[in-house]
Amino acid sequence: MVKPRIEVALPGPFLLGEGPCWHGAERALYFVDALEPAIHRWRASDGARATWRMPEIVGSFAIRARGGLIASLRTGFAAVDLADGRVTTLVDPEPEKPDNILNDGKCDRRGRFWCGSRDATLTHPSGALYRLDPDLTTHRMDEGFIVPNGLAWSPDDRTLYFADSRAETVFAYDFDIDDGAISNRRVFFSTRDIEGRCDGATVDAEGFYWCALVHGGKVARVDPKGRFDRLIDMPVKHPTMCSFGGDGLDVLYVTSAASMVPDAERAAIRQAGAIFAIHDLGVKGLPEPMFAG
Repeated sequence: MVKPRIEVALPGPFLLGEGPCWHGAERALYFVDALEPAIHRWRASDGARATWRMPEIVGSFAIRARGGLIASLRTGFAAVDLADGRVTTLVDPEPEKPDNILNDGKCDRRGRFWCGSRDATLTHPSGALYRLDPDLTTHRMDEGFIVPNGLAWSPDDRTLYFADSRAETVFAYDFDIDDGAISNRRVFFSTRDIEGRCDGATVDAEGFYWCALVHGGKVARVDPKGRFDRLIDMPVKHPTMCSFGGDGLDVLYVTSAASMVPDAERAAIRQAGAIFAIHDLGVKGLPEPMFAG
């Protein structure tokens, strides 16, 4: 097996890079900086960049089929117009929890946007998993999470993966693609016995789950039975999310965080907060679905 080749795609540094998402038609990578709140676009072919500033912390986003983006901000879901940068609030799924923040999110293959909420202090299990439908109705699908992360679907659309980073657990649910229902939550795998916690994730075309092990300096590939298949050492300790991109969906883009590195160490860890590209993995990803609303 050829050893993966890791390069810096964008040096940043980004305080909390998250949510890499490849837009095939534009041949561009979108991603967020959650703490210096903005959504960024980088075109791999010529390095062209664009930035849309967000009015508050941004946890995640998805590309809309009708144009623009759907985003999860601190206080709710919002629409982002890429033409003029206008951000329009759509709905707050939990107005009764003003201290919660919307976090990791992405779309299923019917164009529904799934997103988890978390406690701002990262300590209380006040978070929930929401589904935002194309008609902009919201549905609370599960609850009792500290830091929701790691959303991904199996290629056959029969399994939803979802992590609670602080609980050191990745769950699997039975998933009904037709009505968007989930059931039979069970433990997929745990990170309690390894360094790092599952942050953002994706699934490759072979059905293996890839996740960034934040605080652990690695990206993991996990087989459909929850067994670690590969661990790839990253140049930084805090990778945050991974997603496939490139024309052949054979490049794994990995975001990272500069904010998690102590100020005294940042000069020595110059790549913290960069966006990385991993080549020569021998596998391909799947296109990221768009929001249908």
